[in-house]
Amino acid sequence: MSDLIIYFSRNGENYFGGELKNIKKGNTEVIAEYISEFTGGDLFKVEALSEYPDDYMECIDVAKKEQQNDERPELKQYLDDISSYDTIYIGFPNWWGTLPMPMWTQLEKLDFTGKTVKAFVTHEGSGFGSSERDLKKLCSCAEIKKGLSVPGGNVYDVKDTVKAWTEE
Repeated sequence: MSDLIIYFSRNGENYFGGELKNIKKGNTEVIAEYISEFTGGDLFKVEALSEYPDDYMECIDVAKKEQQNDERPELKQYLDDISSYDTIYIGFPNWWGTLPMPMWTQLEKLDFTGKTVKAFVTHEGSGFGSSERDLKKLCSCAEIKKGLSVPGGNVYDVKDTVKAWTEE
C-alpha cells in the first residue's frame, strides 16, 4: 500500500498579493511534487477536458459560473480506482471558496472507504474556505486528517513545512 496525490493546478496568469503574474508551474503542483518527493506517492493531475482561459479574470469568471451551476466538467483522464492506496493527498487552489469543479468531477467517482485523506490548498488569503466541509462530503467513509494551507506566493519557501506535515 502506498500514497497517492490527487491534485488540480493551474499555470499561466495567476493572482499574487494584489497583482497578476505568469507562472510556468501552478502553485498546487509545486506542493504536490514536494509531497511525492517526501512520501514516494504517485501523482495524478486532474485536468479539465476544456482548458481554462489563460487570462486570469476570464478564468475566474468561468470557474464562478461552473460553481454557480454545480457543473461537473469532463476530464482529460479519470482515476477509477484508489484501492491500492492507504493515504490520499488531495490538493487544489481555493476557487470561489472551495475546490475547483473538476476536482468534484474526479472525487465523486472514487470510493474513500477506509482511506486516510490529507488535503492541501493554495490560496491568496482565503485558506480552505468551505472546502474542508465539502471534502467531508466528497470523501465520506475516509478519515480526514489536518490539512495544509499555503499562500500561493510562498510555495517555494515551505518545503520543510510540507515535509513536516507529511510526517504527522
